[in-house]
Amino acid sequence: MFDSSAGLFFFGLSLFSYVLCFCVISYTETPIPALHCVRQNGYFSHEDPKECGKFYYCVDGKFNMITCPDGLVYNDKSGICTWPDEAKKKGCGASDVFDFDCPAVNETFGLTHPRYADPEDCQFFYVCINGNTPRRSGCKLGQVFDDVKKHCEWARNVPECADWYKGQLTDAELEALEKPPVVKSKPGSQASRRKPNRPPRGKAAAPIDDE
Repeated sequence: MFDSSAGLFFFGLSLFSYVLCFCVISYTETPIPALHCVRQNGYFSHEDPKECGKFYYCVDGKFNMITCPDGLVYNDKSGICTWPDEAKKKGCGASDVFDFDCPAVNETFGLTHPRYADPEDCQFFYVCINGNTPRRSGCKLGQVFDDVKKHCEWARNVPECADWYKGQLTDAELEALEKPPVVKSKPGSQASRRKPNRPPRGKAAAPIDDE
């Protein structure tokens, strides 16, 4: 089977009820480009090299622009969003994307993948892989990164970030996140797990005398 729009050639062989498919990518025909699509079908980088986390998904020449989650970069080789150091994309390295450099540490400490607070955002922090490659991570809503304890804490417990959620969440909402209300089940609301009384195997139940 040949897909002329994508330039793909597929050969199928049936053997003992199993189907073996030899899929050979053979661009034997000139690609048919479309807006943002190098070919009719596939994943393609954004034309602006500075847009590291955006790419196009094309189907029959029609595109959809997709944005990677914050901190990830579109990887041309794998066709998915990965960490900047894995994508190895020019102009989209970790230092370009995060604007953060890991502090110099000795090799032993570097192997612990040290964490550092994001200087611009209390909710986020950086994990320095092997002490030198930053990857951005974050705490759940209502929490901030404690740069002393090196883990996430509720905002009220970290003085320098105690007011981080002010204007975003009310005190009541923060309280509900930290101490979610416990929903108590009503008595008798759950079905009983006790098995009904049944006669022993091989014996019929005694008849009920209504008289």
